[in-house]
Amino acid sequence: MAASVVCRAATAGAQVLLRARRSPALLRTPALRSTATFAQALQFVPETQVSLLDNGLRVASEQSSQPTCTVGVWIDVGSRFETEKNNGAGYFLEHLAFKNRPGSALEKEVESMGAHLNAYSTREHTAYYIKALSKDLPKAVELLGDIVQNCSLEDSQIEKERDVILREMQENDASMRDVVFNYLHATAFQGTPLAQAVEGPSENVRKLSRADLTEYLSTHYKAPRMVLAAAGGVEHQQLLDLAQKHLGGIPWTYAEDAVPTLTPCRFTGSEIRHRDDALPFAHVAIAVEGPGWASPDNVALQVANAIIGHYDCTYGGGVHLSSPLASGAVANKLCQSFQTFSICYAETGLLGAHFVCDRMKIDDMMFVLQGQWMRLCTSATESEVARGKNILRNALVSHLDGTTPVCEDIGRSLLTYGRRIPLAEWESRIAEVDASVVREICSKYIYDQCPAVAGYGPIEQLPDYNRIRSGMFWLRF
Repeated sequence: MAASVVCRAATAGAQVLLRARRSPALLRTPALRSTATFAQALQFVPETQVSLLDNGLRVASEQSSQPTCTVGVWIDVGSRFETEKNNGAGYFLEHLAFKNRPGSALEKEVESMGAHLNAYSTREHTAYYIKALSKDLPKAVELLGDIVQNCSLEDSQIEKERDVILREMQENDASMRDVVFNYLHATAFQGTPLAQAVEGPSENVRKLSRADLTEYLSTHYKAPRMVLAAAGGVEHQQLLDLAQKHLGGIPWTYAEDAVPTLTPCRFTGSEIRHRDDALPFAHVAIAVEGPGWASPDNVALQVANAIIGHYDCTYGGGVHLSSPLASGAVANKLCQSFQTFSICYAETGLLGAHFVCDRMKIDDMMFVLQGQWMRLCTSATESEVARGKNILRNALVSHLDGTTPVCEDIGRSLLTYGRRIPLAEWESRIAEVDASVVREICSKYIYDQCPAVAGYGPIEQLPDYNRIRSGMFWLRF
């Protein structure tokens, strides 16, 4: 009886919906009007305002109606600016920056605001940022100004942080992915500053002195290499006034005009293997040389990466996944996971894939992955390029969900591009990509190029390098 009542109710509801669909009045309601296209929606993204202080520090912000904001200082310095002797100095300073108040005074001050303070270092950039309520913006900028200008270099703090960093390095060694990517950089950019890890070797951490850190700080923490970025409920003029007050005193001149310059880093097709049969799975990364930040080829390569996609054994969908590589990995149980990546630096980069698999599946997974690369170089289709473009559009917009990702995008963009590229411009660049462009750009960077390979774990079945190299082209008659 209950079932028949439900059926009748459902049928009556369907009839109401059918009648409603035919109702012109209902079609005129705002909820059912045709929505704006993706490109039209991008036109309503708030503008990024940029100003310049007298000392060369750039101030950039994107204002929205959110009650919170994220504000941070992005600095154009990382491990590639270090030498073998002081490698790890930037990472060391990042830790010491939060020790500029006695005891835990800084932590208590941040917690009393209900804010979140964080920092990170990469091979080219260093960042300090705070997420707080919009009303606490003045205090947040004051704290950031204190952090970047009054870094504690007391001997007691240096010795204390030395032990902390060594423990962190031991914890980082437990992340197989991080270890493999450090190996990949070490072999791909061997003999150049990009081969150096951000944390530096443990030997350097044990012997870096106060003089080393002071020299690094005075050399690289200059106003023209800094960006104060903010996103959320912030007014640009207020941010500019706060920057002038708390960051206007950062020096901009160099001793004896010794301005640091980037050393060009060459890519070397090579391999590095760390066999450890005690690990359950093999971790393998393979990459070719990619373009730098400013290259127009990046968009087509991002589309190509989106076509190959990513996979994890916990995903649903099975063999019905849209990525041919993911579908094949499920059907043949090739791997636990894989992901493509495109890592950009000033003048070079790494374009490749990382996968985790059983020791007996390494050869098969490498063969199938390289086959997908060759297919993109020779026979990428319009339908899969359209799918890749839509995936890239979604990733581009969803990545900027929240004040912290937007603030990070502003700071990083001004350091790498010299400006914040509007989403509408990214959309126009994506729209210009078609199958012929993907084939051409992939052939330029992937086809018949020498790869860099890094393997860690039970990798006795990882093919010989010459065998991998032969998989970077197809013999065609």
